[in-house]
Amino acid sequence: MDSSALRDQLIAWSNINSGSDHAAGLDRMRQVLSAEFATLPGARVETVPLAGGAAALRVTVRPEAPRQILCSGHFDTVYGASHPFQACTLMDANTLRGPGVADMKGGIVLMLAALREFERSPHATQLGYEVLLTPDEETGSVASRPAIESAARSGKFAFALVFEPARANGDLVKSRKGTGIFTITCHGRAAHAGRDPKAGRSAILALAEYLPRVHALNDELDGVMINIGSIRGGSAVNIVPDLASAEVGIRITRSRDGDAVLSRLHELAAPINARDGYRIEITGQFNRQPKEVTPFEESLFAQWQACGRELGLNFSWQHVGGGSDGNLMSAAGLPSLDGIGPVGDHLHSPEEFVNLPSLVQRAELAARFLGRFAAGEIKFERVR
Repeated sequence: MDSSALRDQLIAWSNINSGSDHAAGLDRMRQVLSAEFATLPGARVETVPLAGGAAALRVTVRPEAPRQILCSGHFDTVYGASHPFQACTLMDANTLRGPGVADMKGGIVLMLAALREFERSPHATQLGYEVLLTPDEETGSVASRPAIESAARSGKFAFALVFEPARANGDLVKSRKGTGIFTITCHGRAAHAGRDPKAGRSAILALAEYLPRVHALNDELDGVMINIGSIRGGSAVNIVPDLASAEVGIRITRSRDGDAVLSRLHELAAPINARDGYRIEITGQFNRQPKEVTPFEESLFAQWQACGRELGLNFSWQHVGGGSDGNLMSAAGLPSLDGIGPVGDHLHSPEEFVNLPSLVQRAELAARFLGRFAAGEIKFERVR
């Protein structure tokens, strides 16, 4: 496997801006990926139209084979067309910094390299696979969700491989928090700030009283993470503000945590709602349920880890706070092994980097595992 070729391919791909909101860049990136994945033997490449005008990419190889898996990735990044972080820099022989080099254009480079290597194995004809690459994972996979869930629920696949980046220490992802976005809106009563301020009810002050209590739930509720991401409210300085709101991100470790945190949010709002002229509303939803590890996934990881040790790679797996499309597949009933991409760190920042040797190492690992699975040497008992 040519490490310099993988590096150069990653640089070329990461220098194409494909921020989640950059339609032209996403279209260009999808076309580049389409041409590359079309080189897989017998590949059928399809553009999958999504709501809102975006499109995903589906690649199907040997759908008639007795064993089938799903490979998952996304080609959007968090770096928009106007973001200053637009190009790759080779920091040293082993380190490449650039937009999406780990999350997750590096994962797609690795995926393609692994599949090409696997196609050289003697039992390749016994394994078929579908590759689903989406354009909106970084914004919650809203448009892609139906396609992801349809694939997960199809019953065709034994499991999914999610090529999100590994942790900085090389660990895979054992489980992920669920994610939700909520809007907390406080209604008050407008009044002239000079003529009759006591007739008003300041929504800003009430919200400012409420939000610290919401933040304190981080210490109260185990496994729950709450981030107050933005606040807004008011208008002219001579008007007592009657409206204020906050956007809040909530992450949960277990599915049952969602009900617990929402219950506490409403309990904390009750004293303010009991006052004359005030009302707090809480709207939103969890767009990704937690990815909780299953016995099947524990077995899957053990086999993956064993293949890694044969190649001199030692790693474990760990619970992480960020969500992925693995959450959606898990909720739809398809087991997955997540975080099998390259080793990198500082995701979603101008310091994002990838460890270049890990591209070859993890691609060889994936190819070895797939070859063993195709040969029937790796078997799993899945409870449906």
